[in-house]
Parts: sequence; C-alpha cells; structure tokens
Amino acid sequence: MASSQATTYLGFILLTANSVVAIHRSHGEITKTSFVVTSYLSLVLLFVILRLFEAAPANSPARGRAKAGVWAVTTLLTTVFSLRVSAIMPWPVDAVVWLMAAATVLGGFYGMFLHPVGD
Repeated sequence: MASSQATTYLGFILLTANSVVAIHRSHGEITKTSFVVTSYLSLVLLFVILRLFEAAPANSPARGRAKAGVWAVTTLLTTVFSLRVSAIMPWPVDAVVWLMAAATVLGGFYGMFLHPVGD
C-alpha cells in the first residue's frame, strides 16, 4: 500500500514538473500554455474522480456520478488532444483524427453507460 501511494505521489510530481517545463518552453504563447494547463488540470481531475469512483460502494449514486465524471473528463482530454494533433495534419488525416476521437468518445459512452454490466 505504501509503495502504491509513493508511486502515485511520484507520478504527480513528474506530471507537475513536466507541465511547468512545458509552460516555460511555450514562451508565453497563449495556445500552448492553455493546452498544457487544460491537460494538466484535466488529468488531475481525472485522478481525483477515479479515486472517488474506487471509494464509492458498488451500485451507489456516487459511483454513477463518478463514472459520468470520468467519461466527461476523458472526453475533454480526447477533444483537446485531437485539436492539437489535427492542427498539424493535412485535411485527410485531420478527418481521420476526428473520426477516431468521435469513435473513442461514443464507444466510451456505450461501454460505460449502455452496455449491460454482465456481458
């Protein structure tokens, strides 16, 4: 248990340090800085919501809310990363990036909320 917590803390320290370096390297460019800050805060929020999901009793409303939160935050991350990638791609690849993002978001929604639990 202690090693799991240590690994979690180390991961957050590395994520934070990497984000600080990325912001520094953006040289104040608002789009790059916004991307890093949005990604960082979304990842932190995702880990908080996952912790709430794990702590909630099975089949409780809190677990359902946490599940919805996980889907919403992962949808945000998928969208942000797709925006960043599609900006540097030619239009046919750009279209593929957005189709894959849509498939991921819709597949995640189906898997988390519509697919029967026992199957």
